This record gives sequence, C-alpha cells and structure tokens, in this order.
Amino acid sequence: MDITKIIRQSCKNFQPYIAGKPIETLKREMGLKNIIKLASNENPLGPSKKALEAIKKNAEKVFYYPDSNSYELKKALSKKYNLPTENIFTAAGGDEIIELVAKLFFNPEDEIIMSKYSFIRYNLVTQLMGSKSVIVEMKDGFIYDLEAIAKACNKNTKAIFITNPNNPTGTYNTKVELEKFFKKIPKNKYGVKPIVIIDEAYFEYAALIKDYPNGLNYLKENPNLIVLRTFSKIYALAGLRVGYGFASKEIVSYIERMRPTFNVNLLAQVAAIASIKDKDQVTKGQKLINQEKDFLYKEFKKLKIDYIPSVANFILIKATPLKGKDCFKALLKEGVIIRAMDEYQLPDWVRITIGLPEENKLFIKKLKKVLKK
Repeated sequence: MDITKIIRQSCKNFQPYIAGKPIETLKREMGLKNIIKLASNENPLGPSKKALEAIKKNAEKVFYYPDSNSYELKKALSKKYNLPTENIFTAAGGDEIIELVAKLFFNPEDEIIMSKYSFIRYNLVTQLMGSKSVIVEMKDGFIYDLEAIAKACNKNTKAIFITNPNNPTGTYNTKVELEKFFKKIPKNKYGVKPIVIIDEAYFEYAALIKDYPNGLNYLKENPNLIVLRTFSKIYALAGLRVGYGFASKEIVSYIERMRPTFNVNLLAQVAAIASIKDKDQVTKGQKLINQEKDFLYKEFKKLKIDYIPSVANFILIKATPLKGKDCFKALLKEGVIIRAMDEYQLPDWVRITIGLPEENKLFIKKLKKVLKK
C-alpha cells in the first residue's frame, strides 16, 4: 500500500521542529560525564519549591483524569491578572496554543504574516495547515518591523504572529510601536482585522523594561488579539508542558471547544498554581538573568564577539571565525550544549541560554578554546 496517496498534501514534505537532545542522551552518545545545557532557554534555578511540594502531594492522584477545564488554574490566573476566566484558556505549553490557533483560523487560501528570524513554529504550523507564510524582513538590530508588517497586510491576510520579546534574537517592540501597529493594520476580505497573536513566552524577563508593552493592556480595544504565555520559562516547568493565553471570550470559547479534553495534566495544573503563588520565583529568576547577562556582555566585549542585546534569558552571538553549526559541535565535545541557528537562516550565529554563574564561566572558558581566543 502506498500510504502517500492518502496523506494530506501539506504533510508530505513537512519538516518537524528539531528539539534539543536531553542531557542524558548526549552524555551517552558523546561519552561525557559532565554536560551543561545552555540551549533551550530553561530557568537554571529550577521550579519553585512550592511547585515541587504540590507535585509530591498530588503524585498519588495521577490515576485520576485531570480537571478538563483547569478550573483552579484559570481561577489563579484570573486573580493574578485581574481578568475574567472567560478570557483565559490553558494548554499543554505554548506550542499547543500555536497549533490550536492555526487549526481554528487558518485555511489554505489564507496568508499568515510573520517576521524573518522569529520563532520557527509559526512557519511550521502555517505549512501544516496548507496556508501561505508571508515573511517580512526585520529592521536593523534584528527588531520586528511592525510598520512593514502592517503594509504587508492584504485582503487574504488571516493572522499575524508577533513574538515580544523575540526568540531567537532577544529583541523587543515598544509600547509606542505596538500601539501604532494596531491602528495601521487594515481589514481583510472577511471584513475584519487579521488575528494578531502576540507570543509573550519571555514576558517576565522583559517586563522590567520601562517601554516594554504588556499585551493584556490591548485586549479590550482589540478583539482580534490573542496573547500567549507559558510556565516553561521563568517558572521552570518546561517538562510538565503548561501554557496559557488571553483573548476575547468569543475566541476563547472556540478554542475551548476544539482543544484536547485533558490537555493540561494534573501535576502541571497543581505545579502552575503553586508557582503563581510564589512571587520569589519570578524575582529570583529576573535577578539571576540580569546579573549574569552583564557578566556575559563584558566577556563578549573582551573577546570582541558580536552579540545582540537581549531582554530575555538568552543571547544571540556571532560565532566568527566559525560557522554556528561548527561552534555548536566544538562546544558539544567540550560538554557545553548551545543552539546553532541554521534553521533560522542565521548560519553565523548561535544562541546561548543564560545559566548559573558557574555554568556561564565554564561556557566562556570553553568558548575561548573553540574560537581560539
């Protein structure tokens, strides 16, 4: 049987997102005893102690199905953000939210706008739904050109992805830029403005910046807006897969209809609720990143390495004289995992997650060795 005859056309040549390998797998494959991972933008401080306690307390309940509506989690988010629960939805991480939005809105004839050098998942889900990706160049400094994105909109534009701050560049758009953008985007052939998805996965890190915009402040005036966030980054629950989003009650109601029934597992829900209640989790994470970011910037300057100033928990650096992939491979042999940027069409660059002080010092030591500086 030739299975390709019944596979959807958009799936035939689909290339999956390549995630980083687990540390234990690489230890086994590389024959290394010690490895530090600075590749996936995880919080090296780990989760809140309150979250770990909640997991232990509820572990014996895992034979039960979880609350399919994530009621208590939505209630906690509602209290934290002062927003009705009807404007909140939950999912198994930000990836699932991106897919849910695509399944809900994207048709083959639709055009979906995204920026060059933005999170690769946007392009992948667009391909998966058979829609057309419209890629807009960034401004100098690897910053979203929101004015150019607004001009790229036409009658076929169904949705626009904006990552703020952006992964993998760590750059952001200001309040003024975002407000002008909302006013400029035109209506499409459906007689409405395109759906705008603002991905704020790194919100807590950027929130300390004075002119960084909180997407929630624009929900009331923009019923076409969806804001997504996650517990994977500063809350350090990446392994549990729990994300959440904000939108109009109409959009939320449709997402709720089509999402998997038990998409957020029991332990993820209780850990997320406990994390919200632990205010120190965020402040500790912010303090570490700002402190270690300064250290890394100084070291990069000493080594004359080009880097992009970041408001997130990672930094994009140029691997010259090596190519990014060669730098990645060389550091891997030294027990340091980083992320090459070839899939983002940035072959000369690598992305470094900001780690613990001792991890960052070791990274710099090994970087000097592989770059022969």
